[in-house]
Amino acid sequence: MNKFSIILILFITLGHISFALAGNESKGSIMNNKIIEKATFAGGCFWCMQNPYDELNGVVSTAVGYTGGHKDNPTYEEVCAGTTGHAEAIEILYNPTQINYSELLKVFWRNIDPTTLNKQFADVGTQYRTAIFYHTEEQKQSAESSKEEMERSGIYDDPIVTEITPATTFYKAEDYHQKYYEKCPVKYKMYKSGSGREQYLEKKWGN
Repeated sequence: MNKFSIILILFITLGHISFALAGNESKGSIMNNKIIEKATFAGGCFWCMQNPYDELNGVVSTAVGYTGGHKDNPTYEEVCAGTTGHAEAIEILYNPTQINYSELLKVFWRNIDPTTLNKQFADVGTQYRTAIFYHTEEQKQSAESSKEEMERSGIYDDPIVTEITPATTFYKAEDYHQKYYEKCPVKYKMYKSGSGREQYLEKKWGN
């Protein structure tokens, strides 16, 4: 067997190996995509909703942004003006084998005041409404059951006005809003306290 034949055989063999590896990588990606699910919640100022979810095991990633409105690619200034119909929201990608949707809902309720309509603490307007944007019928049923449970709990004196509505396009907010609690920790803490959210949550839940 000459050098050319040996080189040709090696080339073909390596090609088959590379192809097989590429195929395995594709299968792995598909499998991973199958176990990653999405949840979307609106709880007033989105700065304050990201940290609680980032701390959870099973949460793959989070992003803050805008959803539930009628304008494509809204800016922060447009949403703040209250003219686009969007709510400030958080989108969560999670692994349901590590954390389930019901657990995400519990964190949601423990970080908002669900009894104020189009308002969260110092922030007023439809853009600060509380809402659960469901992606599947199963999520819808879980959200409705969770809301009913909170209503029966006696925790709140006033009716719960949090919306449960189908998810629509989520527009990721500008980079400086992402993980604001890490980028600007002092300003974040001042806002959370100054808005009244921190005191409310401590009084209601002791956290």
